[in-house]
Amino acid sequence: MTTIDDVLQTVPEPAGSDITVEPVHYEHEGTALAGVLAKDAAVSGPRPAVLVVHDWHGVNEHVEARVTMLARLGYVAFGADVYGADVRPGDDTAGQVASSYYQDLPLMRARVQAGLDRLREDPDVDHSRIVVMGYCFGGSAALELARTGADLAGAVSFHGNLLTHEPSDAGAIRAPLLVLTGAADPVVPDAKVSAWQDEMRAAPGVDWQVVTYAGAMHAFAVPGTDAPDHGAQYQALADRRSWQALEVFLAEVFGEELGGL
Repeated sequence: MTTIDDVLQTVPEPAGSDITVEPVHYEHEGTALAGVLAKDAAVSGPRPAVLVVHDWHGVNEHVEARVTMLARLGYVAFGADVYGADVRPGDDTAGQVASSYYQDLPLMRARVQAGLDRLREDPDVDHSRIVVMGYCFGGSAALELARTGADLAGAVSFHGNLLTHEPSDAGAIRAPLLVLTGAADPVVPDAKVSAWQDEMRAAPGVDWQVVTYAGAMHAFAVPGTDAPDHGAQYQALADRRSWQALEVFLAEVFGEELGGL
C-alpha cells in the first residue's frame, strides 16, 4: 500500500537545500489556529507561495507532506488550519465537522482568508504570486476563497466538492482555476461537475479547466484512503497525474519554466 512517506519521496530534496517544516500558531477572531509552514531556508528573498487547505481531518501528516513537497519545488508553502488548533477529527466525526463549514460558507471563506493573510506575513513570500490549493474539503475551500475575488495567482481543487451558487458569484473570480476530479467519485458525480462548469461558462471572464481521472474515486490523492464501499479510495496513478498537473499549472501562473524557478 502506498504511504504518505512514499508520496513524499516522489519529490526529492534538492542538493544544497535546507527544507524547514515548522508549526505556525495564529488566530481568527479569537479562535486559535495551528498550521504548518515549509520553505527552503537556503534561499533568500521573495518567491512564489502556495496555501494548502486540509481535507476533513484537519491539519495532519498529509498536509505536512504536501507542503514539504512544495518547498522542495522551491515554493513557500503553508498548510492553513480552518477548524481550530484543537480540532483534528477522526473518521467518526470528520464528516460532521466539515459539514458545519459547508453550512457556513462565510466562515469557511474567512478561515481560509486568515491562512492567506498569515502566509503573506512571511518575508520570503512574493505577494503577487500566491496559489491556494486543497484536498477534498480543502479543494472546496480553495474554490470558495477564489469566489471572494481574492488576489490570487490561481486556485486548485483536488477531488473537492464542486459547489454551485445561486445567485452566482463566479463573476468575482479573478484567479485561474484548476479542478482535478475523479470519474468514479460519487461525492462529485458528473451532474455536479456539469453544473459547476455551466456556472463557470456563464462567467466568461473566468479562466478554468477540469481534468477527470478514469476510475478514480473520492480522495484519490490521499494515501491510506481505502473505503471503496463509501466511494473513497487512494489511486496512485491519479495522484501522480494530478500532482504533475499541479506542477504545470503552478509554472504557468507563476510565469516559470517548468522544472525550476
